[in-house]
Amino acid sequence: MPVVKTKKKCCKSSTRCKKCPVVWHRLAKQGHAERQDKRTFEVTGKVDKKSFKAARAR
Repeated sequence: MPVVKTKKKCCKSSTRCKKCPVVWHRLAKQGHAERQDKRTFEVTGKVDKKSFKAARAR
């Protein structure tokens, strides 16, 4: 499975970026990713567009 390394801090933009740690933490809570380290997440399966958009929303 692909591994995603996030940024150190959230940039607090209006729609969160795809490398934001908050987005991947939310996706992990939904069951789309597993946390390996503090900033590294392993994607479990395919993340659909709807759930990714919901995780990026403010």
